[in-house]
Amino acid sequence: MEEEKGLAIGVDLGGTNIKGGVVNLQGQVLKRMSSQTKAQEGPERVLDQIARLVQKLKGEGKIEGLGVGCPGLVEPTLGIVRDPPNLKGWKEVKVKGELEERLGLQVEVANDVNAAALGELHFGAGRGVKDFICLTLGTGVGGGLILDGRLFTGSRGAAGEIGHLPVNIFGPRCRCGNYGCLERYVGAEYITERAQAKLKDNPQSLLSPLNRGGRLTPKLIAEAAQRGDDLAKEVFQETGEIIGAALSGVVNLLNPELIIVGGGVAQAGELIFGPMRKALPKRAMSEDIQRVRVVPALLGKDAGLIGSASLILKP
Repeated sequence: MEEEKGLAIGVDLGGTNIKGGVVNLQGQVLKRMSSQTKAQEGPERVLDQIARLVQKLKGEGKIEGLGVGCPGLVEPTLGIVRDPPNLKGWKEVKVKGELEERLGLQVEVANDVNAAALGELHFGAGRGVKDFICLTLGTGVGGGLILDGRLFTGSRGAAGEIGHLPVNIFGPRCRCGNYGCLERYVGAEYITERAQAKLKDNPQSLLSPLNRGGRLTPKLIAEAAQRGDDLAKEVFQETGEIIGAALSGVVNLLNPELIIVGGGVAQAGELIFGPMRKALPKRAMSEDIQRVRVVPALLGKDAGLIGSASLILKP
């Protein structure tokens, strides 16, 4: 059987797990594996974990290189990762150089949400679109910018930090050190926090028994909303409106054709997309800008992995 050509390995590095896969030029994941990150043991240990995973995947054919999506600030030319959340001791780690030395492969590195944006550009909801914003809603809020058909990373690789746009300069302190950031209102734990505050005046809500058990999550809030719970619906109404208002500023600045939204919180579907779509045009400046489409991401949990591989494949 002839060996398949045009293959790359994509790695999506998370604080708990590392996901890796062999990806072809059609964006198909031919083989996938995962391992623990072991982040508490420091960057050298994490790099060893990545290298071990890649070695196991290399037998699938002629591998052209390795793309790695990392949280935190990434300087893409040098492949240096700075201060990623949930990775202990990562002040300035030369991921590209370290992995090239370990593996003897070409290595390219990108911020994980930027990698997801590339995945959607080449193989997902952004195919054929030159200008779009990719937003991920989960524990944090991430952003990636595709402008004129290319990933825009700014002068130091830090562009696209939509989650840290200040939406209220007098708001609560964010984990980044600023005040009133978008993430501080619509990150997963803060959605839950807002629901818990509302429960004090709404003990009859379907969420009350879950809250007493300490099990409340955005997913459970969404399920309660789908069952008709007014408090849960209100939480997602507010969440969508806040995101839509914040995105209107980005839309006024960049005039994209499309906004692609993914991540765990986005699985709430129309509960969050509906209010988002209604809020955005209310603050956009012109009719042209108001036509921006807001759509779900297509690649799901594989977006970062496939996008990381595309750093090598350049489809």
